[in-house]
Amino acid sequence: MKTELHYYDIFPKVFPAGKEVKITVKPLGAHAEFKESEKLSLAVYGLDDGAPRDYPDRKNGVEIPFEFDGCIKFHYVFPKEQQYFIRITDKESGKRIVQLSVYALDEDMCGRYPFIGDLHMHTCRSDGKEAPAIVSANYRKHGYDFFAITDHNRYYPSLEAINAFKDVPIEFTIVPGEEVHMPKEPGFINDIHIVNFGGNYSVNALVEGVQTGEVGKGAEYRSYKGFPCPEVITKEQFQKEVLALADTLDIPEGIESFTYACCVWIFNHIKKAQGLGIFCHPYWISNVYQVPETMTDYMLETQPFDAFEVLGGESYYEQNGFQTQKYYEDRAKGRNYPIVGSTDSHGSVNNENAYVASTMVFSPANEKDAIIESVKDFYSVAIDGISKEFRLVGDLRLSRYACFLLKEFFPLHDDLCREEGRAMKDYVCGVDGARETLEFISGRMKKQREKYFAF
Repeated sequence: MKTELHYYDIFPKVFPAGKEVKITVKPLGAHAEFKESEKLSLAVYGLDDGAPRDYPDRKNGVEIPFEFDGCIKFHYVFPKEQQYFIRITDKESGKRIVQLSVYALDEDMCGRYPFIGDLHMHTCRSDGKEAPAIVSANYRKHGYDFFAITDHNRYYPSLEAINAFKDVPIEFTIVPGEEVHMPKEPGFINDIHIVNFGGNYSVNALVEGVQTGEVGKGAEYRSYKGFPCPEVITKEQFQKEVLALADTLDIPEGIESFTYACCVWIFNHIKKAQGLGIFCHPYWISNVYQVPETMTDYMLETQPFDAFEVLGGESYYEQNGFQTQKYYEDRAKGRNYPIVGSTDSHGSVNNENAYVASTMVFSPANEKDAIIESVKDFYSVAIDGISKEFRLVGDLRLSRYACFLLKEFFPLHDDLCREEGRAMKDYVCGVDGARETLEFISGRMKKQREKYFAF
């Protein structure tokens, strides 16, 4: 966390452009107190507006009056969308005391709060290490607002995680999900990895296979909150459905007909289940690239998916680097699609790849359907956390705002997440007092958003 965030609180941090807002700067401790307020000056600088000495006609660095009661308070109309510096200076020496940052937003972004999540990860119910409830708590500790457990072939572990915390108040949104792998038979192969994020029923469990073999065909394991789910079919019926679908698609020569039609079949069901269908990591090296290049091109051209996993869980360059370049090349061609970043984590403890990528979604609420619709409406950026200094992939406008948030808001947000995540882990491990702790701290994230976002 930046030192000035330890020393001073400024609120709100985000507000509408073009409307007057009251800003408060509060010292956090005696070491940061403002002394002799008449000797202080306060000026506002637009980050985009040029250095005043070089561009004097732009009138950047306007000095404005303020009130003082131990805190500094001022009213100002921030004219346009951008980041602004609030500089407090000693008049006599000209020495800067502190510089803090705020952000003004255009109307379409006001009312959309930033939430960070992971849409693709695994637990011990498939090839991961920890139990679903423990993974949930560990990700909350790290600062995530929402996530989905997406175990291979299995939907029920995500429901297990949701049910683990159904009797206690938490502000962490656990979304149902799965990584979809349909049965393979000679001549009927599809190994393109697809995530069903937030779908109200399981796609894996539509066909007799791993999930139905482990927990049966009961709707309580295949459906979220009683959402109607289709009956389970046999492998042979599934193959016939995909072949029939392939006959309706104009699939070019050189593209495996069953493979592509199977992807479309899966994505169609995810849409019916009101989920987000994610095309995952085509440049993952599994022997060779997991998806043939011509198939990747065709998928990105036809876009049967809802979102592209532009950043995934590997730290070598080829996967995320080439997927990012592919995305920007497509943008240059006039082709656009929603993007997400996910860890594809297989362990939430002592795993160097556990937090390599995530997604920031700008959504009206930290709620499943709102998050899905916001991603579909292009209100998301992918966060590359491989190195110490983060990188962002996505629309420039949203990336600039996300950069501000990752430096100025999320360090404070993450402090609260750590406390809730620790209490969540204590709760599922049966530690005395954990329930009471969760009840006591419930609502703090909402209050923090209301303090820092003046919508």
